[in-house]
Amino acid sequence: MSGRYHRLAIGRRATNKRQPTVPLPDRLLVHMRRWYDKKIIANHFVEWQGAGVKSVKNGFARAVEVAKLDLSDGNVTPHTLRHTAATWLMQLGTDPWEAAGYLGMSVKVLIDTYGHQHPDYMKEASGAITRKRETPKRVVGTTQTTKPAVRTRSIRAI
Repeated sequence: MSGRYHRLAIGRRATNKRQPTVPLPDRLLVHMRRWYDKKIIANHFVEWQGAGVKSVKNGFARAVEVAKLDLSDGNVTPHTLRHTAATWLMQLGTDPWEAAGYLGMSVKVLIDTYGHQHPDYMKEASGAITRKRETPKRVVGTTQTTKPAVRTRSIRAI
């Protein structure tokens, strides 16, 4: 096993859908190698009775049924996992360029849709809004920067 997942099946023609080849997570790769050694899997990423799964859609629907997932708010599809992965990558502070490449989407789509999940989301703006400004102090012939004098007032005066 090369440790890479080729989303575009061998022999299939590429379309406008982004289906990049990505490295498999180390923890998953360890399990997959063990499954291969124990002959649980042979040649495919997902197998059923020794052959590659032909319909992820049907298999996923069956897994949702067996897991008794709540479908009252809508359907659970493999695409749901993509949303979860994007959310987790952003929450963990992953570089957006890396995350977008891994997910097969543009950085713009990732930022527009999931950017608010990133720990750095608006961090600079929220810090800047309360930061004290430096004001220029005029000295003959030069400009020096000093911090403004702090004025205090009692709450009653406000």
